[in-house]
Amino acid sequence: MVDFSISVRNLSLLCGSGITNAVSFLADGSGGTTMAASSFTTYKNEIEEAAKKSAKASGRDSGNIEDQIRTANDLLRGLKILNKNTEAESLEKELNTIISAFAKSILESEKAIATAADDKRENAYSVLVNFLLSFASRKGNRERLNIFTTNYDRLIEVGAELAGIHLMDRFVGTMMPIFRSSRLNLDIHYNPPGIRGEPRYLEGVARLTKLHGSVDWVQNEDEIRRIGLPFGADNIVPYLNAPGLKGADALKLMIYPNSAKDRETAEYPYVELFRDFAAAICRPNSTLVTYGYGFGDEHINRVIHDMLTIPSTHLVVISFNDPIGRILQFYYKSAHYAQMSVLMGSNLGDITNLANDYLPKSAIDRTTIRMSELLQHRMGAASSASSTSVTATSSTTTTSTSQSTFAK
Repeated sequence: MVDFSISVRNLSLLCGSGITNAVSFLADGSGGTTMAASSFTTYKNEIEEAAKKSAKASGRDSGNIEDQIRTANDLLRGLKILNKNTEAESLEKELNTIISAFAKSILESEKAIATAADDKRENAYSVLVNFLLSFASRKGNRERLNIFTTNYDRLIEVGAELAGIHLMDRFVGTMMPIFRSSRLNLDIHYNPPGIRGEPRYLEGVARLTKLHGSVDWVQNEDEIRRIGLPFGADNIVPYLNAPGLKGADALKLMIYPNSAKDRETAEYPYVELFRDFAAAICRPNSTLVTYGYGFGDEHINRVIHDMLTIPSTHLVVISFNDPIGRILQFYYKSAHYAQMSVLMGSNLGDITNLANDYLPKSAIDRTTIRMSELLQHRMGAASSASSTSVTATSSTTTTSTSQSTFAK
C-alpha cells in the first residue's frame, strides 16, 4: 500500500456509514444507524411516492429516511403557503417526532460503542486510531489531511481525540462554537525551542468537514451552533433546552436535509461544506481515498467526477462490499480507469486487516530528523564521542533523501 504521508501531495479521506458499521461490529457486534424509511401518517401516500421519485432520481431503487424528511419539509412549506394551518401543524409535529427518533438512533449507535465490554471497546478504538493515523501522519511540508464524512455521528471526532489529532473545522469558539463562513486558511504552528525563523507546522493536524451535518449541530435563529452533546448520550432533548438555544427542538437539528423554513437558510451550511469538498479534491496532484462510502449520494459523486477530469488526480475506493451496486456503476460510468483503484472484498475492506496489515503505519517526520542533524553539525554538537550515533543516522538521512526525491 502507498505511504500516503510520503508520496501524496494533497490527500483527502471520505468516510461513509461503513466506518461506523465496522467499528460498531468490533465493539458490540451490531451495526450503526440505518437509513431505513420511517412511516408518516399525514399525507402518507404522497410522501412515500415523492420519496421514491427522489431516490430514483439519485440512482437508488427505494427511498430512505433522508428522502422522506426532505419531501416532508417541502410539503410543509407548501401547506404553509396555502394557509392549510391544521394539516401543517399536524405534519410539523409528526416531522419533529420522526427526526427526534432518528437523532436518538444515532446516539444509540454511539452509546453501543461507548458502553461495550472493555476489551472489545478498546480493540475497536485501537483499530480506529490506527486507521486515522495512517492518513493523518503527514510530513511538515505536505498539505493537511482533509477528512470528509457523510455520517451524523461523532465517531471520527472521538477517534481523532484518542489519537491526539487536532481537528479544524468551520466552528469557532469554546462553550458553544459557531459555524463561520469565513474559514480563511487557519492552521496550527509552533516555534521550535532555540530555532529562529518561520514557525513549523504542528504535526497531527487535520481538517474535518461533515458534509451532511451532525447530530450536535443546531440552528439558532440565523446561526449554526455546535452544542455540548456527550458521545452516546441517552437523549438529545435535555441538551436542546439550554438557555442560549431559545427553545430549539428536533426540527432545528442540522442533519441533512435540514429542516429550516426557507430555501436560503436550508442551503446555507451545506453549500459552504461542499465548497470545501470541491476545493480540496478538484486540484492537481490530489488523491481521494474513500472508505465505507457506497456512492449513493449523487451530489458527492458529481464532485468526484469533476475531480477525475484533472489527469493528475487519483481515486482510491476501499469497501467491504457493494450493497447497492453503486461503486462499480460509478467506476464503469466514469471511464477514468487509469485514475481509479478499487479495493473491495472482505479482506481488504475489513477495517482491522486494513489498519493493521495494509495501511502504512504513522510516519516519522524525516524533515524534522534531518533538520536536527544539520543543526547538530552546525552548532558543533556532534562530537567524536557520538560518532556511532552519527553513523547510525546516516542510513536515515539517505532514506529521507530518497523519499523526498520520490515525493517530488
